[in-house]
Amino acid sequence: MNFWEIATVILKLAGALAVFLFAMKLMSEGLQKIAGSKMRSVLKHITGNPISGILTGTAVTAAIQSSSATTVMVVGFVNAGLLSLAGAVAVIMGANIGTTITAWIITLFGLGDNAGGFSLPMLLATISLFFIFSGRDKMKSIGQSVIGLALLLVGMELLQEPLANLDQYPAFLHTISTLSDYGFWSILIFIVIGALLTCLVQASAAMMAITLVMCYNGWIGFDVAVALVMGQNIGTTITANLAALVANAAGKKAARAHLVFNVVGVILTLIVFSPLMHFIAYLTENITGCNPYTPVDNPLYNRESVPLAISLFHTIFNVCNTIILAFFIPQILKVVDWMVKSPVEETEDEFRLTYIEGNWLSTAELNLQSAKSEIEEFSKRVLRMYTFLPGLRTAKDDEEFDAIIARIVKYEDITDRMEQEITKFLTRVGSGDVSQHASERISTMLRIIDNLESIGDAIFQIAMTRKSKREDAVHFDSSLNANLAHMSELVQKALDVMDSNLHDYDNIDLDAAYAAEHDINAYRDLLRAQHLDALKLGIYDYAIGNAYSGLYALYEKLGDYIINVSEAIGGKKED
Repeated sequence: MNFWEIATVILKLAGALAVFLFAMKLMSEGLQKIAGSKMRSVLKHITGNPISGILTGTAVTAAIQSSSATTVMVVGFVNAGLLSLAGAVAVIMGANIGTTITAWIITLFGLGDNAGGFSLPMLLATISLFFIFSGRDKMKSIGQSVIGLALLLVGMELLQEPLANLDQYPAFLHTISTLSDYGFWSILIFIVIGALLTCLVQASAAMMAITLVMCYNGWIGFDVAVALVMGQNIGTTITANLAALVANAAGKKAARAHLVFNVVGVILTLIVFSPLMHFIAYLTENITGCNPYTPVDNPLYNRESVPLAISLFHTIFNVCNTIILAFFIPQILKVVDWMVKSPVEETEDEFRLTYIEGNWLSTAELNLQSAKSEIEEFSKRVLRMYTFLPGLRTAKDDEEFDAIIARIVKYEDITDRMEQEITKFLTRVGSGDVSQHASERISTMLRIIDNLESIGDAIFQIAMTRKSKREDAVHFDSSLNANLAHMSELVQKALDVMDSNLHDYDNIDLDAAYAAEHDINAYRDLLRAQHLDALKLGIYDYAIGNAYSGLYALYEKLGDYIINVSEAIGGKKED
């Protein structure tokens, strides 16, 4: 085998993999668009009940054909506090079951005569055109999914060509044979190989496809293929762990739980490896009439038996591990607690993006979920900034007062930078292929972050007014301080309603938001009337009156920005 022959095989294999991976991406993205916000909504409402979590993880992954997408979403929800760690572990377990669908699609439709040449892909591609040109977003997404499936079958056809002629390269077969001669150690070697190759390719579905094609052509035996599949299950956890690099401690724990579950599952399988292989061989023989251990040169050999056995193993492996380990979720949580130490106190006084920095995902739907989580974090920062204001009135000395002012100034800078970075991220999402719903959601989010930044500016202006008042030795009596304290409480209630509405765009409490704004406006009107009377009666001088009216006007202005956020989500209420 000369250099050009090797290069040709590598190029053909790389091209086939590229088509296959593109097809998986296309199909997965289309399915994710179809599922849309419902997919996120279902995941968010998972409780700590392992059964509901497992079933949901299975259904979502089977629907979107991407366990990586499911686990990345789970990490994001845990990071945002929308999903408990126990619920996340259950969903991840279910995702492992849902991902077995891919192997069955390849086994039943993508190998040898089952692929139907190019006739089935062409038929599917033709059908997809009717959906794509329908003009409706959902129909286009269905068409995208169908054409993705068609290309997947084409990719399988292309993948089989370079792998079908491996008998022309004895050096490769000799290497496989040599590595297979170490008994149980060979199983461990191929587990490591499967994990490394999956980490490299970043797609367990592609590695599963290669494994099944090699089995179908008889280049690797049943035990070797099973070992590669187990390794792929470990290697696929790298996606969630990469996504968790910028996550908080809870998000990192969710990703580590995925790794722990799959590693423990492999260990349990190795303990019962021999009887399990014989059981699967028995099932396969009853279905195909051929034992997967039958030598290739045996007249009874059926080349479809090993791929079928691998698919059976993949399903049994994940289902059984899930059933067993579901009873040990508390123990898994203890392990990940040990692996990821939660910081005693996470500082909030530094600028950081938790969800979107370096975390570009495959579809607009997933990227918008990341942006939504980042906006929720933005809201938390603004609410935290607001809690500094009362300290400006109660500060015991200049040093304490200046320290609070410095924190507010720092937070004002953080809100400015968060608005800029989230805007850039949303603009990038919007420049891609997005549905009408996603485009509207992007516009909503841009309005939200603009008003959140304005809230930060208003808080900063209140602080600066307090600072000027202190520098000018302007003092309020107890009644004025009480009035401003009550106005501050009304604004706090409005902020709490706003923050709550940011967690679920589809079920916001717009009435509560308007009620809070009404209370702020009504109290502002009352204070303004009292203030004008006080000026007429000379109860306090111009300097006090100017500072006082400036502060309650700024609080009312804050209320305007706050209601703008809820209106951006739910639409402006008709008068």
